[in-house]
Amino acid sequence: MKTLPDKITLNLDGDAEVSVKGFIAPVEYTQYNYHVEWDALANLSVAEPEKHYPASVFKSFLPSEAISVGDCWQIEEASVMTLLRQLHPNPKLIKTHIDTDDPRGLWACLRAYNDKFADIVFRIHAAFSFEDGMLTPSQFKGNLIIDRRENKVAFFKMYVPEGTVNLDIIWKKDKDRSYYGSADAGLCTQMELRSGIEDVVRNTDFTEAIRQEEAERALILRFYEAAQINWVPPEKALKLAEEQVKLIHVISIDGPLHDESC
Repeated sequence: MKTLPDKITLNLDGDAEVSVKGFIAPVEYTQYNYHVEWDALANLSVAEPEKHYPASVFKSFLPSEAISVGDCWQIEEASVMTLLRQLHPNPKLIKTHIDTDDPRGLWACLRAYNDKFADIVFRIHAAFSFEDGMLTPSQFKGNLIIDRRENKVAFFKMYVPEGTVNLDIIWKKDKDRSYYGSADAGLCTQMELRSGIEDVVRNTDFTEAIRQEEAERALILRFYEAAQINWVPPEKALKLAEEQVKLIHVISIDGPLHDESC
């Protein structure tokens, strides 16, 4: 008989306060030099370098019912918007590529737990609006570690991961014209919110756990149908086509299928 996985409940002390630091590095690169020519991008900086939040903001990242390792749930929109305003005053949540009844990008997954800590992995998709354009990071990913004994936030980090390109950019050069704007892509090496010490669970033995990559995989499947495809390298595809006597349909794609960076 198969044993059902253990479930846990998570909570936070409503009277606690969480101090969060925000960081945005200068945009390092854009394909068409928008980070130099567009003032909004050239002068991009964090709205509030440090801010104190009630624990209720982070309680909204927690599931409403008992969960097991690997379970996913949606995060409340209002709390995410509150945090994003520390980075930029005009955030907006964006739809991802899966057509569902609730397509906004706000998901979390329980990665690990023991009697002391619970580690939650999350993924958020959002953009920042300017008077004359929009900046869309590839994604915001991160971890929220809960101290289960004290019901407090032990660590929090929400950030845009690095990559060759991790920003999608729309600049409406002529604000008086009725048009979508001109597109660009670029790189910002640091855009994040952080609280606590990242090594708080280093060398911790968890009662149950999955790898960080497994939790992130569970989340990406909530956003992109293309992630369900069993992708293989071109050379392996050729070999499989010969073995299975099948044709290869080649598609050229200008941009990634797993985030919003382009």
